Amino acid sequence: MANERMNLMNMAKLSIKGLIESALNLGRTLDSDYAPLQQFFVVMEHCLKHGLKAKKTFLGQNKSFWGPLELVEKLVPEAAEITASVKDLPGLKTPVGRGRAWLRLALMQKKLSEYMKALINKKELLSEFYEPNALMMEEEGAIIAGLLVGLNVIDANFCMKGEDLDSQVGVIDFSMYLKDGNSSKGSEGDGQITAILDQKNYVEELNRHLNATVNNLQAKVDALEKSNTKLTEELAVANNRIITLQEEMERVKEESSYILESNRKGPKQERTAEGQALSEARKHLKEETQLRLDVEKELEIQISMRQEMELAMKMLEKDVCEKQDALVSLRQQLDDLRALKHELAFKLQSSDLGVKQKSELNSRLEEKTNQMAATIKQLEQRLRQAERGRQSAELDNRLFKQDFGDKINSLQLEVEELTRQRHQLELELQLERERRLQNNRSIPGKVSQKPEPKTDGKHKIQEENVKPKKPLDGSHRLQSHPVDEQDQPVLSEKPQTCQLCQEDGSRTKATVNVCKNCRGTFCNACSTNELPLPSSIKPERVCNPCHEHLMKQYSTSPS
Repeated sequence: MANERMNLMNMAKLSIKGLIESALNLGRTLDSDYAPLQQFFVVMEHCLKHGLKAKKTFLGQNKSFWGPLELVEKLVPEAAEITASVKDLPGLKTPVGRGRAWLRLALMQKKLSEYMKALINKKELLSEFYEPNALMMEEEGAIIAGLLVGLNVIDANFCMKGEDLDSQVGVIDFSMYLKDGNSSKGSEGDGQITAILDQKNYVEELNRHLNATVNNLQAKVDALEKSNTKLTEELAVANNRIITLQEEMERVKEESSYILESNRKGPKQERTAEGQALSEARKHLKEETQLRLDVEKELEIQISMRQEMELAMKMLEKDVCEKQDALVSLRQQLDDLRALKHELAFKLQSSDLGVKQKSELNSRLEEKTNQMAATIKQLEQRLRQAERGRQSAELDNRLFKQDFGDKINSLQLEVEELTRQRHQLELELQLERERRLQNNRSIPGKVSQKPEPKTDGKHKIQEENVKPKKPLDGSHRLQSHPVDEQDQPVLSEKPQTCQLCQEDGSRTKATVNVCKNCRGTFCNACSTNELPLPSSIKPERVCNPCHEHLMKQYSTSPS
């Protein structure tokens, strides 16, 4: 009974929730053809029938929930109008039909929840109709009455005259509620499975009850058939007896007529004897007629009972057919439930397999995480070692700067002094070159005889230039490229000739420039670039080979 109460409460929740959602989505007044509304009334009928006490009648035990609903009229005066309307409906012949009509009218009046609460609060009155562990006597009934409050937002309109509420089959259609949703996820999926299993158990229990009811009805049908055969046999015996009595009556009539004729002809004594015989015959005839009347009355009673039995048989056959249809639909729903159960079991197996795979993947990830943690620890150790090395290097650097700072400053002063000397020597060299160029122009024949002292003087000056550049390398300052014997462009014997393209400036009247780095003579095309040199802050004109050489040196030397 507790399982049935729980299952009925769950079905009531599902039906009320589905009815409210579908009605709000539909957005119109509901009628009797609306499927969720029909299922709601079926579920409410099962809830009201749960735990009803059976009342014995001529046709057997009868369970009707119309009796408890009639009590609402005494508890809530507003329900008197519904009860009177139900009783005035001409098409209702059974208490079940009246109860169904009462539920529909209460829903139309939007006071079904109020009436059910008033009825459930009077347990002493309900104990006359329900068992102690029935749904209406326990707290599940109060929960269902509270859920009915949500139906007050629904507008319903029913035509009660055209409906056959007496012969409707109250079978719950579980296919409206047992649906496999998209989201069978986590705890929601487990809740759906448990609800489906509970509903499956309820369907099986209901199926067993229906099988027991069908067996009882079949036994009653067999007993009625036996009593019908006995009544038909008794009716045949009574008919035979009536025929014999009619024959005796005719024979007595003939004898009485014969006696009357003989009395008219015979003497008086014979008449008296014959009168006594006639009185006895009349008395016997009277008894026979009385017996005949009794037999006819008994026959009429048997015929009326037979008609009633035939009517009861028809109603039982109809009920059996309805029960069989209900059984067929319940079996079909049970098959659907089994198929759904198999599908859910398959999904459960697949989810278990997925969980195993995920657990294996999780273990692998944990192993990789441990490996990465060990690697991170090693890297942290290396980082700490590198940090200690860096700190020691910084300390050494500070010590080095403290030790060699004074030496570097003195070297920088010496470099500056040497740079000033170099500038002076370069000016002197330039003046000497200009003087020699003027001499060469005035005496062109002597140029070819004295090239070596000129180049030797230049080499000496370049060697002097190289010496002050070496301290600059130690102090990380900008240096000019030292010109060695291989990279040093050789001065032409003719000062007016470009050392790269060998173009004679005196003949072409082109300007010949002097490279500020190697001090060679070049034309404008071969000395178009300018670069800042250590000897000057401003950019100076240099030849193309020196430009490339200095650019490589500047790109590789530290800033």
